[in-house]
Amino acid sequence: MGFVVGLDAGGTSTRALVLDLDGTRLGEGVAGGANPNSHPPEEAATHINQALAAALEGLDTTKVESGVLGMAGSSKVLADPSVSALFEAAWTGAGLRCPMRVITDCEAAFAAGSASPDGTVLVAGTGSIAARITGHQLTATYGGYGWLLGDEGSAFWLGREAVRATLKALETDAFDALTTAVLNRAEIPPTPAREAWRHLITKTNQARPIDLAHYAPLVTAHATARSAQAIITTAVTTLADLALSDRRPTDETPIVLVGSLVHAHPLGAHLRAELATRTQAPVHLATEGAAGAAWLAAVEVLGDTAPRPA
Repeated sequence: MGFVVGLDAGGTSTRALVLDLDGTRLGEGVAGGANPNSHPPEEAATHINQALAAALEGLDTTKVESGVLGMAGSSKVLADPSVSALFEAAWTGAGLRCPMRVITDCEAAFAAGSASPDGTVLVAGTGSIAARITGHQLTATYGGYGWLLGDEGSAFWLGREAVRATLKALETDAFDALTTAVLNRAEIPPTPAREAWRHLITKTNQARPIDLAHYAPLVTAHATARSAQAIITTAVTTLADLALSDRRPTDETPIVLVGSLVHAHPLGAHLRAELATRTQAPVHLATEGAAGAAWLAAVEVLGDTAPRPA
């Protein structure tokens, strides 16, 4: 029996999964983020290779019949020959001889949460985007402009808003549990407020923009703080609006939620409650984009009857 492989490459981490054609898991691998828009392409490609190598360890790579790479930043891999060459080298360097099919993280995520060919997926992780899926393929997107132009409601956005709230607290001397936690995470020494304000701005600007996502867990960990409540409320409304961007009230196709934030308490619960008040469509959670990518690889071999990953 042959194998299939699927990868989910995001801004924070990359996961690879190998299945046999009855859906049994044979190997898994994890590496760093591989979005070439938020990481140097060479680094991103290296993480693809590392995740594949770990997932394929001990397996006969010649038996892999189909492979799908689902990723944020897929357009750069598809459009830039130099980046594409790096990823192809990472793919073949792991011993794979089947073609590398690159799809969006949205397509992989939707397939992870539903076997339906049609519906909507909302990705709320390091970035944020909603997409319409038709026949297992992406046909329209909403949001997903990246950290510089958008990604509202994402972990990057939450982290940035947490730092902004902390800067305002330093200006007004109105601290709460969240803003105090941000100062501690940033390792800002106990200094006069104006000096701490300057240190926080300097340290944030010296780091990679994507590193702002590291502050996001503080927002949900201190959800009862006034500043955190305001951030979470805005995030929930923004993400629900994004998920419903192209849907009519009569649309009963599933909505799949995926990403770290849809599982983060209490933001995820608030988001599901918000959607329940605004649509009658079924809402599913997906936890493994790599499983969705691997299932789509199996669909290439077996069609829509391909078993779902165990």
